Amino acid sequence: METNSLRSPDSANDADVARSVRPSKERLAVGLTCIFLLGLVWVVFGQTLNHGFVNYDDGQYVYENPRITAGLSLDGIGWAFTHVHAYNWHPLTTISHMLDCQLYDLHPWGHHLSNVLLHAVGTVFLFLALRELTQARWPSAFVAAVFAIHPLHVSSVAWISERKDVISGIFFMLTLWTYARYARNRRRLWVSYVFALVFFAVGLMCKPTLVTLPFVLLLLDYWPLERFGGGSGKAKRKILYLVIEKIPFFLLSFVLCVVTVLAQNVVASPVPLGTRVSNALVSYIVYTGQMFWPLDLAVVYPYPIHGLSVALTIVVLLLLIVISMLVFLWRREFPFLLVGWLWFLGVLVPMIGLIQVGVQARADRYTYLAEIGLYVLVTWGAIELLSRWRYGRETSIVAMVLIITALTAESYSETRYWRNSESLWRHALAKTGDNYIAENNLGTILISEGKAEEAMERFREVLRINPDFSDAHYNLGLLLLDEGRPNEAVPQFREVLRLNPNDEEARAQLQRLGVAK
Repeated sequence: METNSLRSPDSANDADVARSVRPSKERLAVGLTCIFLLGLVWVVFGQTLNHGFVNYDDGQYVYENPRITAGLSLDGIGWAFTHVHAYNWHPLTTISHMLDCQLYDLHPWGHHLSNVLLHAVGTVFLFLALRELTQARWPSAFVAAVFAIHPLHVSSVAWISERKDVISGIFFMLTLWTYARYARNRRRLWVSYVFALVFFAVGLMCKPTLVTLPFVLLLLDYWPLERFGGGSGKAKRKILYLVIEKIPFFLLSFVLCVVTVLAQNVVASPVPLGTRVSNALVSYIVYTGQMFWPLDLAVVYPYPIHGLSVALTIVVLLLLIVISMLVFLWRREFPFLLVGWLWFLGVLVPMIGLIQVGVQARADRYTYLAEIGLYVLVTWGAIELLSRWRYGRETSIVAMVLIITALTAESYSETRYWRNSESLWRHALAKTGDNYIAENNLGTILISEGKAEEAMERFREVLRINPDFSDAHYNLGLLLLDEGRPNEAVPQFREVLRLNPNDEEARAQLQRLGVAK
């Protein structure tokens, strides 16, 4: 009996057709996911095109800086690479502001548009990078969606001065993506390695806090790339190779650390070391809590005037140790827990406040790249947990929809407060206590609106909270002069000079009044 050993031309091509259909469907799914992520960013942050500048760093970064407002030029580009801007060396961020002024002049909508587009592009690259790293499309898409619209990221996108977050984020994601392509190629495609190194170098010129990225690459070697090897002897040799492989990245980080220290001219902090350590430990827990419950957010959280209690510091330290021990003990079964947790801890190190720059205890914007580690930890942890349940798939879909919906609504609401300076500072005061920075900045806005009495109340409230805040003394002195009360203004200017003997503006005011220091 003759067997059906012969195949028709159609049936012969079935396997080829199936192989070609799968990549086509995957490309379609990836493309639709990218479009969804772009739309998600626009839903939340598109409203910022109706917002203005704010009186918190936007002046020195944009509208009061003649180098920036002059627009893009060869001279300006040279200046950006050879000078410090806003106490940092981030030439590409500075050039991006120059380009905005060239394109949009000082119309705020254009500057906001650039921030939104940069954040959207960074979100898409995060999705593509995670997909390349983990070979898992939907978990990667969910992490990218949370990154796109988490309320903690509102300040990074809605605040023009935080351009450095969104532009450096793009090169952070590109570094991860190209490194993943290099690591997953059995022949070690060195072109991808070079691209990863170049993207990292460019990112450092956008924001120096990317110096921790080589550490992230080593974590990714452990999981999901699984490059650490098998047995103990082989694993040690493999780890040594992986460290050597990162030497060019670590060298770039070292150079930028030196440049940043010189640029910021960091001197002994007025905040005691013990207080800074306590604040750093507490901040880790606060940031973790805010990821799950992102309410009562504000543009700035000043250092508590009376410090933090020893008991609170001890409790927080023990909690961090317990979490770290647990993720280490579970590293073989759940390696993503260790990687996500160490990503979060490590990326935050430059911004955690051990080296204090500024008066803030912490800031939402510092979590922009750091909390990606927590998103990965929670997402893959939830997948592992729900995969053991009969209705896990359905539950995960419902949970993802609810989480994205809730975060979108909260971020949309949070973004509205950035429409102008007064709204921003009143919101900060409503959400925080004893916020002398918000009180002071609101006072300056009230002066410009002709509300002298309310402004005076704000400055006096600042000095009640923090009598050594020289800016409030100076602002109150100017206001008293404008109100025709020079005798009351003189003590304020003298107090400024007591706190800061090099303050030439306060000295000049006393000289105009004919009063010696």
